[in-house]
Formats: sequence, C-alpha cells, structure tokens
Amino acid sequence: MGATIVARPSPQSLEKLGGSTLAVVPRGLGGLIRRRGFERVVEVEVGERLTVGEVTVEATHVEHRGDRPFGARARALGYLITGSHRLYFPGDTELFDGMSSLAGELDVAFIPIWGWGPTLGRGGHLDPEQTAEALALLRPRIAVPIHWGTYHPLHLGIREAPAFMRDPPAQFVRAAVLSAPEVKVSRPSARRDARALGNVVTSGLVS
Repeated sequence: MGATIVARPSPQSLEKLGGSTLAVVPRGLGGLIRRRGFERVVEVEVGERLTVGEVTVEATHVEHRGDRPFGARARALGYLITGSHRLYFPGDTELFDGMSSLAGELDVAFIPIWGWGPTLGRGGHLDPEQTAEALALLRPRIAVPIHWGTYHPLHLGIREAPAFMRDPPAQFVRAAVLSAPEVKVSRPSARRDARALGNVVTSGLVS
C-alpha cells in the first residue's frame, strides 16, 4: 500500500500518483486533493499520527506561512516518517524553537536550502547557513538538500544558470562541515539529478 505526504500540493505531480493512493494532507486541503481525483484523503494537524502499513506518519510544526494568494488555506506542516528508518521532511520552514526536539535517531533529513527563486521569498525559508544550523539541532545521519533554484525567471536570460540556481548546494556543504561535521551530506552529481530528487521528496512518496 502506498501513500503520499503532501506538504504543498503540486497538481501535476500529484496526478501522476493515481487516485487510489492514500493522501495525507494538512487540515483544510482535503477538498482540493479530492478534486484532483484522490479517493482516500486524511487531513492532519500538528501532533497527529497516522499508521500506514508498517509506517507511522507524524505531522510536525514548521515556521512557514501556509496561505497562498489564490489557493487553499491551511497550516504548513512538516512530517516525521518512521518505519524501518526514521525520516524527517519539514518542507519550507525557518529555524524555530523546538526544532531540536525532533532529533533522536534520525536516519535522513530532507532539508530545504533556499527559497523559490532569486530570493528566499516570503513566508519562511532557510538559507544555506541556516540549514547548517538546523542540522546541528536535528543531528540526522544523512542530510539531503532540497528546494533551490525552482524557477529560472526568463528575464535573467537562459545562457547560464544564475547564482541562486547554482550556488546554494556548495554554500550549504561548506556551512554544514562547520556546524554539523558528523552529518553526511548527500551531493547530487548533476543539476538534473537534484531537480528529480527534489520532485520526489516534495511529493513525499512512501511505499
């Protein structure tokens, strides 16, 4: 049995999963996801847990605005996923009081290192240095950087990737070595690999 953990709904990505997949979403997004053809939807709030087969999903606090100007309104959530391994996916967030309470035998943290474009944007995002601070609080065995260079604005030209699409991973690695030297950082071998990984993590597929 499979489930998808939805932090921020991407209609095109969700539709590829198929309507029979169980969708776990922040409270308030159930109607939106059902309209995308999902037959089984569970809405959760911070602190609530759901068991899917041998996997337990716990909704956790993040420091991020959950509203969108023209979309559904719901509180943003992170997720702790525990099965044979323990994974943490915060989605977008800033550093927050209590982040260290999520530590404890974390195998993998999928951790965002930038915003959506040239700037961090509104609503709470980590930059590479702040993400390294988060690793020192979370203490996962492995950190997988995600969420940078999502959009390349056309007015910036297309001949060369701008700095915000190119530099955050290297900046993060340098900062992580200083802040959390015991954490192994996964380094995608190419930009296309990083984009594919980011898409998988954002959809939060659990099998």
